[in-house]
Amino acid sequence: MKRFYLKTMGCQMNDHDSEVITGLLLSQGYVATDQVEDADLILYNTCCVRENPERKVYGHISAFRKLKEQNPQLVIGICGCMTQQKQELEKILLQLPHVDLIFGTHNIHRLPELLERAQNGERVVEVWEEGQYEEGQDFRDGLPVQRSHGLKAFVNVIYGCTNFCTYCIVPYVRGREHSRLPERILEDITSLAAEGYKEVTLLGQNVNAYGKDLSVDTSFSTLLREVNTIDGLARIRFTTSHPRDMGDDLISALADLDKVCEHLHLPVQAGSNTLLRRMNRGYTREYYLSLVEKVRKAVPGISLTTDLIVGFPGETDQDFRETLSLVQEVEFDSAFTFIYSPREGTPAARLPDQIPEELKKERIYELIELQNSISGKQMQKLVGTTQEVLIEGKSQDGIIGRTRTNRQVHLTGSEDLIGSLQEVEITEASTWSLQGRIL
Repeated sequence: MKRFYLKTMGCQMNDHDSEVITGLLLSQGYVATDQVEDADLILYNTCCVRENPERKVYGHISAFRKLKEQNPQLVIGICGCMTQQKQELEKILLQLPHVDLIFGTHNIHRLPELLERAQNGERVVEVWEEGQYEEGQDFRDGLPVQRSHGLKAFVNVIYGCTNFCTYCIVPYVRGREHSRLPERILEDITSLAAEGYKEVTLLGQNVNAYGKDLSVDTSFSTLLREVNTIDGLARIRFTTSHPRDMGDDLISALADLDKVCEHLHLPVQAGSNTLLRRMNRGYTREYYLSLVEKVRKAVPGISLTTDLIVGFPGETDQDFRETLSLVQEVEFDSAFTFIYSPREGTPAARLPDQIPEELKKERIYELIELQNSISGKQMQKLVGTTQEVLIEGKSQDGIIGRTRTNRQVHLTGSEDLIGSLQEVEITEASTWSLQGRIL
Protein backbone atom coordinates (compact mmCIF):
# COMPACT_ATOMS: atom_id res chain seq x y z
CA MET A 1 0.00 0.00 0.00
CA LYS A 2 1.53 3.29 -1.10
CA ARG A 3 1.22 6.43 1.01
CA PHE A 4 1.19 10.09 -0.05
CA TYR A 5 1.92 13.26 1.90
CA LEU A 6 0.27 16.35 0.38
CA LYS A 7 1.09 19.86 1.59
CA THR A 8 -1.17 22.68 0.39
CA MET A 9 -0.17 26.34 0.47
CA GLY A 10 -2.13 29.41 -0.58
CA CYS A 11 -5.75 30.21 -1.30
CA GLN A 12 -9.02 28.30 -1.36
CA MET A 13 -8.52 27.61 -5.08
CA ASN A 14 -5.40 25.64 -4.11
CA ASP A 15 -7.34 23.92 -1.32
CA HIS A 16 -9.89 22.71 -3.85
CA ASP A 17 -7.19 21.68 -6.35
CA SER A 18 -5.70 19.57 -3.54
CA GLU A 19 -9.09 17.90 -3.00
CA VAL A 20 -8.98 16.85 -6.67
CA ILE A 21 -5.34 15.71 -6.35
CA THR A 22 -6.28 13.67 -3.28
CA GLY A 23 -9.22 12.11 -5.12
CA LEU A 24 -6.95 11.13 -8.02
CA LEU A 25 -4.32 9.60 -5.72
CA LEU A 26 -6.91 7.61 -3.75
CA SER A 27 -8.29 6.28 -7.05
CA GLN A 28 -4.75 5.07 -7.86
CA GLY A 29 -4.60 3.03 -4.66
CA TYR A 30 -2.67 5.49 -2.50
CA VAL A 31 -3.62 6.33 1.08
CA ALA A 32 -2.93 9.64 2.80
CA THR A 33 -0.42 10.07 5.61
CA ASP A 34 0.46 13.07 7.74
CA GLN A 35 3.92 11.65 8.47
CA VAL A 36 6.29 12.71 5.73
CA GLU A 37 8.81 10.00 6.69
CA ASP A 38 6.24 7.28 5.86
CA ALA A 39 5.38 8.62 2.40
CA ASP A 40 6.11 7.01 -0.97
CA LEU A 41 5.04 10.29 -2.61
CA ILE A 42 5.65 13.77 -1.20
CA LEU A 43 3.75 16.47 -3.13
CA TYR A 44 3.70 20.22 -2.48
CA ASN A 45 0.85 22.25 -4.01
CA THR A 46 2.44 25.70 -4.01
CA CYS A 47 1.53 29.38 -3.86
CA CYS A 48 3.48 32.27 -5.38
CA VAL A 49 1.41 35.31 -4.37
CA ARG A 50 4.04 36.25 -1.78
CA GLU A 51 7.70 35.45 -1.24
CA ASN A 52 7.39 33.74 2.15
CA PRO A 53 5.48 30.61 0.96
CA GLU A 54 8.05 30.19 -1.83
CA ARG A 55 10.94 30.29 0.65
CA LYS A 56 9.19 27.62 2.74
CA VAL A 57 8.93 25.33 -0.29
CA TYR A 58 12.68 25.52 -0.98
CA GLY A 59 13.46 24.99 2.71
CA HIS A 60 11.13 22.02 3.15
CA ILE A 61 11.95 20.27 -0.13
CA SER A 62 15.70 20.69 0.42
CA ALA A 63 15.33 18.87 3.74
CA PHE A 64 13.74 15.90 1.94
CA ARG A 65 16.99 15.14 0.10
CA LYS A 66 18.02 12.85 2.98
CA LEU A 67 14.72 10.94 2.73
CA LYS A 68 15.40 10.44 -0.97
CA GLU A 69 18.88 9.09 -0.22
CA GLN A 70 17.40 6.64 2.30
CA ASN A 71 14.61 5.60 -0.09
CA PRO A 72 15.50 6.00 -3.80
CA GLN A 73 11.94 4.90 -4.74
CA LEU A 74 10.48 7.97 -3.02
CA VAL A 75 8.84 10.36 -5.51
CA ILE A 76 9.05 14.06 -4.60
CA GLY A 77 6.80 16.45 -6.53
CA ILE A 78 5.98 20.15 -6.79
CA CYS A 79 2.83 21.49 -8.45
CA GLY A 80 0.66 24.59 -8.33
CA CYS A 81 1.34 28.25 -8.96
CA MET A 82 5.10 28.35 -8.34
CA THR A 83 5.78 26.03 -11.25
CA GLN A 84 3.82 28.25 -13.66
CA GLN A 85 6.50 30.96 -13.41
CA LYS A 86 9.29 30.30 -15.90
CA GLN A 87 12.05 31.76 -13.73
CA GLU A 88 10.82 29.81 -10.67
CA LEU A 89 10.61 26.58 -12.67
CA GLU A 90 14.22 26.99 -13.80
CA LYS A 91 15.24 27.66 -10.19
CA ILE A 92 13.47 24.51 -8.96
CA LEU A 93 15.16 22.38 -11.63
CA LEU A 94 18.56 23.79 -10.70
CA GLN A 95 18.34 24.00 -6.90
CA LEU A 96 16.20 20.92 -6.19
CA PRO A 97 17.66 18.13 -8.36
CA HIS A 98 16.02 15.46 -6.19
CA VAL A 99 12.52 16.60 -7.26
CA ASP A 100 11.11 13.98 -9.66
CA LEU A 101 7.72 15.38 -10.65
CA ILE A 102 6.72 18.93 -11.63
CA PHE A 103 3.36 20.00 -13.05
CA GLY A 104 1.24 23.16 -13.03
CA THR A 105 -2.25 24.49 -12.38
CA HIS A 106 -3.71 23.52 -15.79
CA ASN A 107 -2.88 19.80 -16.04
CA ILE A 108 -3.81 18.29 -12.65
CA HIS A 109 -5.95 15.73 -14.49
CA ARG A 110 -2.78 14.21 -15.96
CA LEU A 111 -1.35 13.35 -12.53
CA PRO A 112 -1.85 9.54 -12.76
CA GLU A 113 0.12 9.32 -16.03
CA LEU A 114 2.82 11.75 -14.89
CA LEU A 115 3.22 9.93 -11.58
CA GLU A 116 3.63 6.56 -13.32
CA ARG A 117 6.42 8.00 -15.46
CA ALA A 118 8.15 9.40 -12.37
CA GLN A 119 7.88 6.05 -10.61
CA ASN A 120 9.66 4.47 -13.60
CA GLY A 121 12.68 6.70 -13.03
CA GLU A 122 11.94 9.62 -15.38
CA ARG A 123 12.26 13.20 -14.19
CA VAL A 124 8.86 14.50 -15.29
CA VAL A 125 8.33 18.21 -16.02
CA GLU A 126 5.01 19.17 -17.63
CA VAL A 127 3.68 22.70 -17.20
CA TRP A 128 1.01 24.04 -19.55
CA GLU A 129 0.85 27.80 -20.10
CA GLU A 130 -2.94 27.74 -20.46
CA GLY A 131 -5.70 25.26 -19.84
CA GLN A 132 -6.84 23.27 -22.89
CA TYR A 133 -10.62 23.22 -22.89
CA GLU A 134 -13.67 24.34 -24.81
CA GLU A 135 -16.01 27.12 -23.70
CA GLY A 136 -17.56 26.45 -20.31
CA GLN A 137 -15.66 23.20 -19.81
CA ASP A 138 -13.24 22.37 -17.01
CA PHE A 139 -10.62 19.63 -16.92
CA ARG A 140 -11.70 18.85 -13.33
CA ASP A 141 -15.21 17.85 -14.48
CA GLY A 142 -15.72 14.16 -13.80
CA LEU A 143 -12.53 13.74 -11.77
CA PRO A 144 -12.72 12.11 -8.32
CA VAL A 145 -12.75 14.64 -5.46
CA GLN A 146 -11.95 13.87 -1.83
CA ARG A 147 -13.64 16.67 0.12
CA SER A 148 -11.78 17.88 3.19
CA HIS A 149 -15.04 18.52 5.08
CA GLY A 150 -18.22 16.49 5.33
CA LEU A 151 -20.64 19.41 5.54
CA LYS A 152 -19.05 22.20 3.48
CA ALA A 153 -17.74 22.09 -0.07
CA PHE A 154 -15.85 24.34 -2.47
CA VAL A 155 -17.28 24.64 -5.99
CA ASN A 156 -15.32 26.50 -8.66
CA VAL A 157 -17.44 28.75 -10.86
CA ILE A 158 -14.69 30.70 -12.65
CA TYR A 159 -10.94 30.22 -13.07
CA GLY A 160 -8.21 32.73 -13.79
CA CYS A 161 -8.21 36.50 -13.80
CA THR A 162 -7.85 39.27 -16.37
CA ASN A 163 -7.71 42.28 -14.05
CA PHE A 164 -3.90 42.51 -14.01
CA CYS A 165 -3.49 44.43 -10.78
CA THR A 166 0.11 45.62 -10.97
CA TYR A 167 1.24 43.74 -7.83
CA CYS A 168 -0.45 40.41 -8.63
CA ILE A 169 1.06 37.31 -10.22
CA VAL A 170 -2.25 35.39 -10.39
CA PRO A 171 -3.22 36.23 -14.03
CA TYR A 172 0.17 34.92 -15.16
CA VAL A 173 -0.08 31.60 -13.29
CA ARG A 174 -3.83 30.89 -13.38
CA GLY A 175 -4.54 32.19 -16.89
CA ARG A 176 -7.41 34.18 -18.35
CA GLU A 177 -10.92 34.23 -16.86
CA HIS A 178 -12.76 31.05 -17.78
CA SER A 179 -16.30 30.47 -16.50
CA ARG A 180 -17.86 27.05 -16.10
CA LEU A 181 -21.25 26.42 -17.68
CA PRO A 182 -24.06 27.09 -15.18
CA GLU A 183 -25.63 23.65 -15.73
CA ARG A 184 -22.39 21.90 -14.71
CA ILE A 185 -22.16 24.01 -11.55
CA LEU A 186 -25.79 23.33 -10.66
CA GLU A 187 -25.30 19.58 -11.25
CA ASP A 188 -22.32 19.58 -8.88
CA ILE A 189 -24.17 21.43 -6.13
CA THR A 190 -27.34 19.35 -6.51
CA SER A 191 -25.22 16.20 -6.06
CA LEU A 192 -23.47 17.68 -3.02
CA ALA A 193 -26.80 18.58 -1.40
CA ALA A 194 -28.10 15.05 -2.05
CA GLU A 195 -24.98 13.67 -0.33
CA GLY A 196 -25.76 15.73 2.78
CA TYR A 197 -23.58 18.80 2.28
CA LYS A 198 -25.19 21.81 3.95
CA GLU A 199 -23.00 24.63 2.64
CA VAL A 200 -21.16 25.48 -0.58
CA THR A 201 -18.61 28.19 -1.23
CA LEU A 202 -18.56 29.35 -4.84
CA LEU A 203 -14.95 30.04 -5.79
CA GLY A 204 -13.19 32.30 -8.25
CA GLN A 205 -10.37 34.83 -8.35
CA ASN A 206 -13.19 37.24 -9.23
CA VAL A 207 -16.63 35.62 -8.96
CA ASN A 208 -18.27 38.90 -9.98
CA ALA A 209 -16.89 38.39 -13.51
CA TYR A 210 -18.68 35.05 -13.83
CA GLY A 211 -20.39 34.53 -17.18
CA LYS A 212 -18.78 37.42 -19.06
CA ASP A 213 -16.75 35.04 -21.23
CA LEU A 214 -19.68 32.69 -21.97
CA SER A 215 -21.94 32.87 -25.02
CA VAL A 216 -24.95 31.94 -22.83
CA ASP A 217 -26.80 34.79 -21.13
CA THR A 218 -25.87 34.49 -17.44
CA SER A 219 -24.19 36.37 -14.61
CA PHE A 220 -23.05 35.70 -11.08
CA SER A 221 -26.26 37.08 -9.57
CA THR A 222 -28.29 34.84 -11.91
CA LEU A 223 -26.21 31.84 -10.86
CA LEU A 224 -26.76 32.64 -7.17
CA ARG A 225 -30.52 32.75 -7.70
CA GLU A 226 -30.42 29.33 -9.38
CA VAL A 227 -28.23 27.79 -6.67
CA ASN A 228 -30.60 29.18 -4.03
CA THR A 229 -33.41 26.91 -5.35
CA ILE A 230 -31.50 23.64 -4.76
CA ASP A 231 -33.25 21.43 -2.21
CA GLY A 232 -31.27 20.33 0.83
CA LEU A 233 -28.75 23.14 0.64
CA ALA A 234 -28.78 25.42 3.68
CA ARG A 235 -26.07 28.00 3.02
CA ILE A 236 -24.27 29.65 0.10
CA ARG A 237 -21.03 31.59 0.41
CA PHE A 238 -18.75 33.01 -2.29
CA THR A 239 -15.29 34.48 -2.64
CA THR A 240 -13.66 36.62 -3.94
CA SER A 241 -15.53 39.73 -5.14
CA HIS A 242 -13.79 42.52 -7.02
CA PRO A 243 -15.34 45.87 -6.01
CA ARG A 244 -15.23 47.21 -9.56
CA ASP A 245 -17.51 44.44 -10.86
CA MET A 246 -20.03 44.43 -8.00
CA GLY A 247 -23.28 45.68 -9.49
CA ASP A 248 -26.72 46.36 -8.07
CA ASP A 249 -27.93 42.95 -9.31
CA LEU A 250 -25.48 41.17 -7.01
CA ILE A 251 -26.35 43.42 -4.06
CA SER A 252 -30.04 42.61 -4.65
CA ALA A 253 -29.23 38.90 -4.67
CA LEU A 254 -27.40 39.27 -1.36
CA ALA A 255 -30.48 40.95 0.09
CA ASP A 256 -33.13 38.68 -1.43
CA LEU A 257 -31.79 35.13 -1.25
CA ASP A 258 -32.39 33.30 2.00
CA LYS A 259 -29.54 30.80 1.60
CA VAL A 260 -26.86 33.38 0.70
CA CYS A 261 -25.00 34.17 3.91
CA GLU A 262 -24.63 37.71 5.22
CA HIS A 263 -20.89 37.85 4.66
CA LEU A 264 -19.03 39.67 1.90
CA HIS A 265 -15.28 39.54 1.33
CA LEU A 266 -14.53 42.73 -0.59
CA PRO A 267 -10.78 43.38 -0.99
CA VAL A 268 -9.92 47.08 -0.99
CA GLN A 269 -6.08 46.74 -0.78
CA ALA A 270 -5.47 50.45 0.00
CA GLY A 271 -7.26 53.61 1.08
CA SER A 272 -5.33 56.05 -1.08
CA ASN A 273 -6.50 56.94 -4.59
CA THR A 274 -2.88 57.38 -5.64
CA LEU A 275 -2.08 53.81 -4.63
CA LEU A 276 -5.32 52.37 -6.02
CA ARG A 277 -4.47 53.93 -9.38
CA ARG A 278 -0.90 52.57 -9.28
CA MET A 279 -2.29 49.16 -8.33
CA ASN A 280 -4.66 49.27 -11.34
CA ARG A 281 -7.62 48.43 -9.12
CA GLY A 282 -10.13 50.28 -11.32
CA TYR A 283 -11.98 52.17 -8.56
CA THR A 284 -11.46 55.04 -6.14
CA ARG A 285 -11.68 55.30 -2.38
CA GLU A 286 -14.95 57.21 -2.77
CA TYR A 287 -16.45 54.51 -4.99
CA TYR A 288 -15.49 51.79 -2.50
CA LEU A 289 -17.02 53.67 0.44
CA SER A 290 -20.24 54.29 -1.48
CA LEU A 291 -20.36 50.58 -2.38
CA VAL A 292 -19.98 49.62 1.29
CA GLU A 293 -22.79 52.01 2.21
CA LYS A 294 -25.03 50.52 -0.48
CA VAL A 295 -24.32 46.93 0.66
CA ARG A 296 -24.95 47.72 4.32
CA LYS A 297 -28.19 49.48 3.49
CA ALA A 298 -29.40 46.45 1.50
CA VAL A 299 -28.19 43.86 4.03
CA PRO A 300 -28.18 45.29 7.58
CA GLY A 301 -25.77 43.46 9.86
CA ILE A 302 -23.71 42.01 7.03
CA SER A 303 -20.16 41.00 7.95
CA LEU A 304 -17.59 42.77 5.77
CA THR A 305 -14.03 41.47 5.43
CA THR A 306 -11.21 42.66 3.21
CA ASP A 307 -7.59 42.40 2.05
CA LEU A 308 -5.06 45.17 2.72
CA ILE A 309 -1.54 45.67 1.36
CA VAL A 310 1.07 47.72 3.20
CA GLY A 311 4.32 48.98 1.68
CA PHE A 312 3.32 49.15 -1.99
CA PRO A 313 6.02 50.97 -4.01
CA GLY A 314 5.85 54.73 -3.48
CA GLU A 315 3.51 54.47 -0.47
CA THR A 316 3.96 57.69 1.47
CA ASP A 317 3.08 58.23 5.10
CA GLN A 318 -0.01 60.12 3.88
CA ASP A 319 -1.04 57.17 1.67
CA PHE A 320 -0.72 54.84 4.65
CA ARG A 321 -2.73 57.21 6.88
CA GLU A 322 -5.50 57.17 4.27
CA THR A 323 -5.58 53.37 4.46
CA LEU A 324 -5.87 53.57 8.25
CA SER A 325 -8.65 56.13 8.01
CA LEU A 326 -10.58 53.96 5.54
CA VAL A 327 -10.29 51.02 7.95
CA GLN A 328 -11.61 53.23 10.76
CA GLU A 329 -14.47 54.50 8.60
CA VAL A 330 -15.63 51.10 7.27
CA GLU A 331 -14.98 49.12 10.48
CA PHE A 332 -14.35 45.78 8.80
CA ASP A 333 -15.20 42.71 10.81
CA SER A 334 -11.76 41.33 9.96
CA ALA A 335 -9.01 41.81 7.41
CA PHE A 336 -6.21 39.83 5.82
CA THR A 337 -3.21 42.16 6.00
CA PHE A 338 -0.11 41.70 3.87
CA ILE A 339 3.29 43.30 3.43
CA TYR A 340 3.84 44.03 -0.27
CA SER A 341 6.06 41.37 -1.79
CA PRO A 342 7.60 42.08 -5.25
CA ARG A 343 6.68 39.39 -7.77
CA GLU A 344 9.02 39.05 -10.74
CA GLY A 345 7.13 39.65 -13.97
CA THR A 346 4.58 42.06 -12.49
CA PRO A 347 4.66 45.81 -13.28
CA ALA A 348 4.90 46.81 -9.59
CA ALA A 349 8.19 44.93 -9.18
CA ARG A 350 9.75 47.39 -11.65
CA LEU A 351 8.37 50.54 -10.00
CA PRO A 352 10.76 52.97 -8.31
CA ASP A 353 10.55 53.91 -4.62
CA GLN A 354 10.36 50.39 -3.19
CA ILE A 355 9.65 50.68 0.55
CA PRO A 356 12.30 49.52 3.09
CA GLU A 357 11.36 46.32 4.93
CA GLU A 358 11.62 47.93 8.37
CA LEU A 359 9.13 50.63 7.41
CA LYS A 360 6.78 47.99 5.96
CA LYS A 361 6.90 46.12 9.27
CA GLU A 362 6.19 49.26 11.33
CA ARG A 363 3.17 50.01 9.17
CA ILE A 364 1.77 46.46 9.19
CA TYR A 365 1.98 46.30 13.00
CA GLU A 366 0.09 49.59 13.29
CA LEU A 367 -2.57 48.41 10.83
CA ILE A 368 -3.00 45.05 12.58
CA GLU A 369 -3.35 46.73 15.98
CA LEU A 370 -6.05 49.02 14.62
CA GLN A 371 -7.96 46.23 12.87
CA ASN A 372 -7.77 43.93 15.90
CA SER A 373 -9.34 46.59 18.08
CA ILE A 374 -12.15 47.05 15.55
CA SER A 375 -12.64 43.27 15.17
CA GLY A 376 -12.93 42.90 18.95
CA LYS A 377 -15.51 45.70 19.11
CA GLN A 378 -17.55 44.14 16.29
CA MET A 379 -17.56 40.79 18.08
CA GLN A 380 -18.68 42.33 21.38
CA LYS A 381 -21.76 43.71 19.62
CA LEU A 382 -22.98 40.13 19.18
CA VAL A 383 -23.10 39.31 22.90
CA GLY A 384 -26.74 38.79 23.88
CA THR A 385 -27.93 38.28 20.30
CA THR A 386 -29.39 35.10 18.83
CA GLN A 387 -27.55 33.64 15.84
CA GLU A 388 -28.19 30.71 13.51
CA VAL A 389 -25.16 28.41 13.81
CA LEU A 390 -24.21 25.46 11.61
CA ILE A 391 -22.58 22.90 13.92
CA GLU A 392 -19.46 21.80 12.03
CA GLY A 393 -17.49 19.54 14.31
CA LYS A 394 -15.89 18.74 17.64
CA SER A 395 -13.72 21.09 19.66
CA GLN A 396 -11.53 20.50 22.71
CA ASP A 397 -14.32 21.40 25.10
CA GLY A 398 -17.44 20.49 23.12
CA ILE A 399 -18.64 21.38 19.64
CA ILE A 400 -17.95 24.23 17.25
CA GLY A 401 -19.91 25.98 14.53
CA ARG A 402 -20.22 29.13 12.43
CA THR A 403 -22.76 31.89 12.18
CA ARG A 404 -24.11 33.01 8.82
CA THR A 405 -21.72 35.96 9.14
CA ASN A 406 -18.80 33.47 9.24
CA ARG A 407 -17.91 33.83 12.93
CA GLN A 408 -16.72 30.83 14.85
CA VAL A 409 -18.80 29.82 17.90
CA HIS A 410 -17.75 27.41 20.68
CA LEU A 411 -20.60 25.53 22.33
CA THR A 412 -21.35 22.87 24.90
CA GLY A 413 -23.33 20.06 23.33
CA SER A 414 -23.45 16.55 21.94
CA GLU A 415 -21.62 15.44 18.80
CA ASP A 416 -25.01 14.26 17.58
CA LEU A 417 -25.72 17.91 16.73
CA ILE A 418 -22.96 18.05 14.08
CA GLY A 419 -24.55 18.92 10.75
CA SER A 420 -27.56 20.65 12.26
CA LEU A 421 -28.57 24.30 12.31
CA GLN A 422 -29.12 25.62 15.82
CA GLU A 423 -30.41 28.85 17.31
CA VAL A 424 -27.67 30.04 19.66
CA GLU A 425 -27.48 32.85 22.18
CA ILE A 426 -24.03 34.48 22.14
CA THR A 427 -22.77 34.70 25.74
CA GLU A 428 -19.12 35.79 25.36
CA ALA A 429 -16.88 37.29 22.68
CA SER A 430 -13.17 37.61 22.00
CA THR A 431 -11.40 39.12 18.98
CA TRP A 432 -11.44 35.83 17.09
CA SER A 433 -14.29 33.68 18.37
CA LEU A 434 -17.55 33.55 20.28
CA GLN A 435 -19.02 31.45 23.09
CA GLY A 436 -22.66 30.53 22.91
CA ARG A 437 -25.54 28.60 24.42
CA ILE A 438 -27.88 26.49 22.31
CA LEU A 439 -31.46 27.63 22.85
